[in-house]
Amino acid sequence: MTDEFRFCLEISPAEEGLRLDRALARRLPQYSRTTLQGWLRDGRITIGARPVSAAAPVHAGECVAFDLPPPAPADVLAEDIPLAIVFEDDTLIVIDKPAGLIVHPGAGCARGTLQNALLHHAPDLAPLARSGIVHRLDKDTSGLLVVARTEAARLALIGQLKTREMGREYEALVIGAPPATGFVDAPIGRDVRHRTRMSVRRDGRPARSDFMVLERLGAYSLLRVRLHSGRTHQIRVHMAYLGFPLVGDETYGGGRTRHLLDRQALHARRLSVRHPRTGESLVFEAPRPDDLANIVTMLRHGSPS
Repeated sequence: MTDEFRFCLEISPAEEGLRLDRALARRLPQYSRTTLQGWLRDGRITIGARPVSAAAPVHAGECVAFDLPPPAPADVLAEDIPLAIVFEDDTLIVIDKPAGLIVHPGAGCARGTLQNALLHHAPDLAPLARSGIVHRLDKDTSGLLVVARTEAARLALIGQLKTREMGREYEALVIGAPPATGFVDAPIGRDVRHRTRMSVRRDGRPARSDFMVLERLGAYSLLRVRLHSGRTHQIRVHMAYLGFPLVGDETYGGGRTRHLLDRQALHARRLSVRHPRTGESLVFEAPRPDDLANIVTMLRHGSPS
């Protein structure tokens, strides 16, 4: 077994006195309680090099050690697809994804995705769930995305997403003139009538987006949007909910502006993470892609209708 599947989690003061299985369920939401309890029974999770029961109370500062079996390699083909690598070391890869590139294979799309490209670029990702991809961007959203190269890094990055330690900022070009600053705090769930769409729903999952106007461009506005959560289509849904749909977004009310841009005008501009191995704070930025930059320049010189 490789070191990628041997790692430790330190118990925080907030977890003092919790049952071990409950503390781990909080920290590792991607694993079911049944899976965690199975590893405990098999002796794959230890404290102080000793097996421990699921019901054992944990104490701040304790190191919970994992010695896990690597998952079966994903049945995804490696493909030689160019990638824009922003940063890479033995723990992380940060990619500037172009619009039009799907992140994961899915129904009717087994090839030509970011995951296929990653497996060609870094074959060591094969044993990791989703080849180390810990968050996603919509097909027609461009910008920054982080990939873990080890299981310990993958779990750490998922934890940073959950606790909002990972910072994600986007640029969005919207129709209309929203306030100079604002936020949307509205739950998002699957649309009951259109299953491929999301919508603001009372029974949805909590979602908050903060925005600030960067530039007024006639009938349009260029925004910076910061996520507090990562729901599917969150920015697109939230801005449409306020009455300011994204330029080019046919799904959420921006279809009349497809003559300006043939995709939603959304770019993941800035990403901040804590390096899972070194603890260093890392900040990455991706410049506005040409299609979006050209539209912004054109609008500065006179808004088309």
